[in-house]
Amino acid sequence: MTTAAVDGVSSDHGVPDGVRRVGGSRGLAWLLVVTGAAGVLAAWVITIDKFKILEAKVAGTTFTPGCSLNPVVSCGSVMESDQASVFGFPNPMLGLVTYGIVICVGMSLLAGARFPRWYWLTFNAGTLFGVGFCTWLMQQSLYEINALCLWCCLAWVATILMFWYVTSHNVRHGLLPAPTWVRGFLDEFTWVVPVLHIGVIGMLILTRWWDFWTS
Repeated sequence: MTTAAVDGVSSDHGVPDGVRRVGGSRGLAWLLVVTGAAGVLAAWVITIDKFKILEAKVAGTTFTPGCSLNPVVSCGSVMESDQASVFGFPNPMLGLVTYGIVICVGMSLLAGARFPRWYWLTFNAGTLFGVGFCTWLMQQSLYEINALCLWCCLAWVATILMFWYVTSHNVRHGLLPAPTWVRGFLDEFTWVVPVLHIGVIGMLILTRWWDFWTS
């Protein structure tokens, strides 16, 4: 899938950045809607399971999430870790809000909305925070908690995709400064970057529990 198929829409050229408004193609809009919906789904399921775990503790029983399949793929272990509530409340509650915003942006683009530079850069900063936070959670999950949550993995993939495609959009429309060769590369091969990013994570997961996967 080329970037032109996902993004590449008209903008107000020849006017100051403070006035110029830039839209997004239907491809980018749908990517944001789909990845945002995937994030909301993951956050919703994790939130519900977290509440069930807490209710079970109060009742003196135990609750095992449906995605706890084995010692490695163990959503319950991740949900009960300190890292799962790093801001003082369950992380997926933050996801319910932020991924919902992504859906709203995507729907706005589908309706023909065009945003000023500050809006796109703020949105890009939000996705950068998201991918940075997910990267920290990945490191904690693989090397501190020693377990994987499949719903978390879905959120990670969704966040990586939205971050790289929004960044590509901003670079190619001149909203973020970049060399000409970078813009040219992203015009055709934006998909390569998130694929490599996700591939590296997949390799880390594979090698982290190689003995388990091959036993």
